[in-house]
Amino acid sequence: MGYLLEAISLFLNLLFLLTIKATKAEQLHNYSREGNYRRELANGCNWFQGKWVYDSSYPLYASSSCPFIDPEFDCQKYHRPDTQYLKYRWQPSSCDLPRFNGLAFLEKWRGKKIMFVGDSLSLNQWQSLSCMIHAAVPNSKFSLIRKGPLASVTFAEYGVKLMLYRTPYLVDMVRENVGVVLKLDSINTGNAWLGMDMLIFNTWHWWTHTGSSQPWDYVEDGNQISKDMNRLIAYYKGLTTWARWLNRNVDPSKTKVFFLGVSPTHYEGKDWNEPSKSCKGESQPFFGQKYPAGTPLASIVINKVLSRVKKPVFLLDITTLSQYRKDAHPSYYGKHNGLDCSHWCLPGLPDTWNELLYTALTWG
Repeated sequence: MGYLLEAISLFLNLLFLLTIKATKAEQLHNYSREGNYRRELANGCNWFQGKWVYDSSYPLYASSSCPFIDPEFDCQKYHRPDTQYLKYRWQPSSCDLPRFNGLAFLEKWRGKKIMFVGDSLSLNQWQSLSCMIHAAVPNSKFSLIRKGPLASVTFAEYGVKLMLYRTPYLVDMVRENVGVVLKLDSINTGNAWLGMDMLIFNTWHWWTHTGSSQPWDYVEDGNQISKDMNRLIAYYKGLTTWARWLNRNVDPSKTKVFFLGVSPTHYEGKDWNEPSKSCKGESQPFFGQKYPAGTPLASIVINKVLSRVKKPVFLLDITTLSQYRKDAHPSYYGKHNGLDCSHWCLPGLPDTWNELLYTALTWG
């Protein structure tokens, strides 16, 4: 009977997710809940709907002048031959984004602590923001500390600390007698996130990993431990646990909270109607009106969970604009094994994520 109930539950959950999938993308983009889940629209402008335009004033910094970029993201250092991918700026359909001002950012957040929490895409974004700020004050003293899951860049003159806490699932992953267990209803590591003035969360990338690239042996859901489960359902349960943690531990009067939407991969050219291709050798964005692959199911799960969060959370809805950037990955131009169509070159796309973060902080 237990197996039957589990099968029925799985079927109903999958049916629920597929039903949500049918919701029009426009409805997702315009969804809001009073004071809780916020998608800021300035003067009726959705910052996340627009196109990529060529801008000769980009990039916002040179990789050679930024001391924070890891080798796997430093595409120019590792001899990427083209540079046009550096010259694209995101242009919303109905407004212009404010130009990023690193000095203004430092002044506004003087004496504050900002933490990125998540996987290697959070690392990507953290290093990007560090570079963007450093470019504004290149002679200002800084310190860089990396120890275990925690890393920080501190701009001493301003007392601004940019921190990174690496946790690929947000929920706990614990070594027990049976092996490494992914605990969908536990966030003990959240104590390290307390006391921040700003939190930027992200998770999805590792939820899709299977086989030898999967870092856990079992998944625990309540009192049940199993070898595996549907990954979208696991993701929904894990994010729901994160939402509960947020509701219990974050004071909105002291901490601003952001969630970074799904960062897409470009391993399969069928996603943009070129089945024989991947990100390898791509030098231009996708310029079509609508990205053929459509809205990822994981994005729909994020929207569902954020709609129920009681505390204010701003969704950096970067998925669609990032889907267009099949040209912006390291591919083979970085210090890593094999083809990388998951992460992003620096300078590059994560700078736009941070421009949108800056816009939310400036106009929000």
